[in-house]
Amino acid sequence: MSVGHPPGLDLDRLRGHLDRERPGLVAGPLSGRIIEGGRSNLTYVVGDGSSTWVVRRPPLGHVLATAHDMKREHRVINALHPTPVPVPEALLLCEDDSVLGAPFYVMEFVAGTPYRTADQLAELGPERTRAAVLGLVDTLVDLHAVDPGEVGLADFGRPAGFLERQLRRWGKQLDASRNRELAGVDELHAALDRSLPASPTGTIVHGDYRLDNVLIDRDDDGADRIRAVLDWEMSTLGDPLTDLGLLVMYSARLDLPGSPISTTAAAAGHPDAAELVERYAAGSGRDVSAVSWYTAFAWFKLAVILEGIHYRYTLGQTVGDGFDRIGELVPVFIEHGLTTLKEG
Repeated sequence: MSVGHPPGLDLDRLRGHLDRERPGLVAGPLSGRIIEGGRSNLTYVVGDGSSTWVVRRPPLGHVLATAHDMKREHRVINALHPTPVPVPEALLLCEDDSVLGAPFYVMEFVAGTPYRTADQLAELGPERTRAAVLGLVDTLVDLHAVDPGEVGLADFGRPAGFLERQLRRWGKQLDASRNRELAGVDELHAALDRSLPASPTGTIVHGDYRLDNVLIDRDDDGADRIRAVLDWEMSTLGDPLTDLGLLVMYSARLDLPGSPISTTAAAAGHPDAAELVERYAAGSGRDVSAVSWYTAFAWFKLAVILEGIHYRYTLGQTVGDGFDRIGELVPVFIEHGLTTLKEG
């Protein structure tokens, strides 16, 4: 018998499907556990005692539209695997709901650590921290250098009008969560709209690119390497500088003790935002003079996301600790966005 059935993962059904589709892949009874990962999709580590894999599926109680996420994630990592961008090998996509109750895919397990806080980075020390963060920039350069057409992703998104659509999307998301006055949020949205930059040539965009969405492990020579970029559920073809702006935002020091939202910028050795931008510009050859717009947009987008979480908290629709403090963070993100846009 398979043991340890986590919610949403019937290991006996999974084993039967793998035996049919990939004979010989699994050598014994499966066990599994759920791990943290992604904004919404569920991630499990599954093993047979000798080999280990990762399974990704939509959240429990998903609707039909969510099924597209699995195919999309599987498609992009499968396309990127032969490129310099480190991603897990995609092993199988299942769109048959009868197996696990939702579409899912299986990929190889990659060993490594996702560094989420400055305290975690402190364990590496200043030199290794600096190298890890600069490696994050270099990997982003590699991602944006991939020709979508050459890897079968020419139709993965619509780069034309990408920024306009993003602003409309997040503006509508904000309207859907309005239940209190938020000083400055409409001013920030309007200012972003008035100063919309001209996008460079579209590339593959990760959509949530930050340090805790990559796995870092140490080589035999002692160097830390990015082993895998994870959580591709927001990926598309679009403006590559949106990824850079988000990375810069997550490199800012928030200095909010006890905040459920943290950045890694306070870690000793962490490069400052200016160095990250300069390194990206040197590696990519792109004009980054409008990076302040993209960073302000990242602050706005995160403010909208946090306000949505706060709204659900006020309705009693959140589970767990820390949600009571989300609401007080939203004005901080709005103010950072306004300041970034004004100061350039």
